[in-house]
Amino acid sequence: MCAAVLSVVAAQTAAAQTPWLNQDVIWPAGAQEPSPAQAPLAPENVPPAALAAVHGVVRNGATGQPLPRALVRIEGNADTGALTDGEGRFEIPGVPVGAQTIQLRKPGFHDRPYASEDVDYQGDGPAHNVLVAAEMPDLNFALTPASVIHGRVELSTGDPAQGITVTLLKQVICNGRAVWAQNGVTQTNSNGAYRFANLPGGVYALYTQPTFESEPAVTGVAAEGKVVRNGYASIFYPAAREFSDAARIRLKAGQQAEANLLLTLEPFYTVTVTAILPNGKPFSGNSTSDGAELSAFGALDGANRQTAYTQQFDRVTHTFQATLPDGIYTFLVQALLGKTNSIGQFDPGGNNGQHTLLSGLTEFSIEGHPVANLTVPLGVTPRWPVHLRAIRTKAHDNSNLDQELQNLLTVTATDAGEAPADGTSSETRAGFAGPDLLEMNGVAPGPYWISTQVFDNSLCVDSFTAGPINLAREPLNVALGSSPPPMELTLRDDCAKLTLELPPALTAFLPGDELFYTVYVVPDFDSTTDIPPMNMHPSSGATLTVDGPTPGQQVTLSAGTTGNLMLEVPGR
Repeated sequence: MCAAVLSVVAAQTAAAQTPWLNQDVIWPAGAQEPSPAQAPLAPENVPPAALAAVHGVVRNGATGQPLPRALVRIEGNADTGALTDGEGRFEIPGVPVGAQTIQLRKPGFHDRPYASEDVDYQGDGPAHNVLVAAEMPDLNFALTPASVIHGRVELSTGDPAQGITVTLLKQVICNGRAVWAQNGVTQTNSNGAYRFANLPGGVYALYTQPTFESEPAVTGVAAEGKVVRNGYASIFYPAAREFSDAARIRLKAGQQAEANLLLTLEPFYTVTVTAILPNGKPFSGNSTSDGAELSAFGALDGANRQTAYTQQFDRVTHTFQATLPDGIYTFLVQALLGKTNSIGQFDPGGNNGQHTLLSGLTEFSIEGHPVANLTVPLGVTPRWPVHLRAIRTKAHDNSNLDQELQNLLTVTATDAGEAPADGTSSETRAGFAGPDLLEMNGVAPGPYWISTQVFDNSLCVDSFTAGPINLAREPLNVALGSSPPPMELTLRDDCAKLTLELPPALTAFLPGDELFYTVYVVPDFDSTTDIPPMNMHPSSGATLTVDGPTPGQQVTLSAGTTGNLMLEVPGR
């Protein structure tokens, strides 16, 4: 039997995001800053009996110590707020009784985070939902100190390392898998120093962008490879050319890490490449004459990742050009095959939006001199078929039954390798190719996770394979110019449901700060579908239903039935 594991985290709600300019609270122009433990007068036209005082303490979530000069305010009323005193205490008089939303702010600190690990949600989470009542008890809040990564970049020449671009990567969880995402970009100051502040705890890596010793008036690469320029290669901290050798910087809340880099001046050489079309003619960049439109190109490193070095296509010489330091590389060219329509516009060919992709690559090394006259033969990249079928066990009163399966789901391929140089990951979505058939355009070589999303709650994934490969457990490794085994995606219609319920003692919305409960549903079986974290608020209802999980057991989910689970909240 399959199994599913549930874990629940009880946490107070968190404050929404606001950028800060320095280490003190910044108030809007013309607004008067409230003194600690004080707040403006009560709203007009509110009977005194309907007002109450909100008071409590804010602590450092890492040390438990009182936190002074933290701003506590009522959302929706910019004039109502208080700064905590030296003991971390605050009081806001004259607050209308009933449900209120309270926000907490302090530069260098975060309120409880969102459940998502997306770098766009790494600041403060949702605000606190507080039920205000007469003579209510103290509110107890905790803010977590942010982390910092800082350091200096030095040049081997001893010159000031000003204006060097430094990029920060953070490891996050996406669809249950650890991936790397770009978390920020900055430049060194006149002393070569850089700083990434206001970071949550986590695992990080960083690297520098390549820099020439002197930038020309017109950015580009040298024509015909006759000019050698000196510069500083892209380096991953502490001294690695490729991400696989980069150090991982592990930070806890409030920690600071120093990461210094030394860049060595070295020569950069020009590489020139000509792409050859299937008809034997050189690719010219003219889609009308070539019958193909340039899609992507560039030098890849040893991990088949796009490098950050200067690269261009020269339409005069019909060559691809790159300026690179010594090393081993692969040059990749991709183009979309198409034709010109009746009004002279280039239209990439293909069936129902599925383009025909031409691709090719060549390996080369730079060893102290320019490289010229490389050629990349382009060939048609095979598409990846995805065959669909559904196991029907019963009749459903469902209008979706008359639709083709390919209209009820999406299949996506996401880069499964190490982080690319720009911190992003490529993604390809399968398109319609016929009844119960999807096709994916070929992509650059490398490993890919294949995931699914089913839009019909009466269907769930039973299995997803590519020959002997179980795509729920293993990535699909793709070689250039070859097609993986046909993918077989089987759906089933006896999906289960899971109803989660809070214990009765936790369902009452009592005066004070309402706790919310984040529920993580973690499949302990093969799955290509992610179930995102869900929040349960007692004031919004004591139950939550999860639709469409594949039947399994640890929480017993029998086929076609609804399971019920009373949540056990740690520490309650």
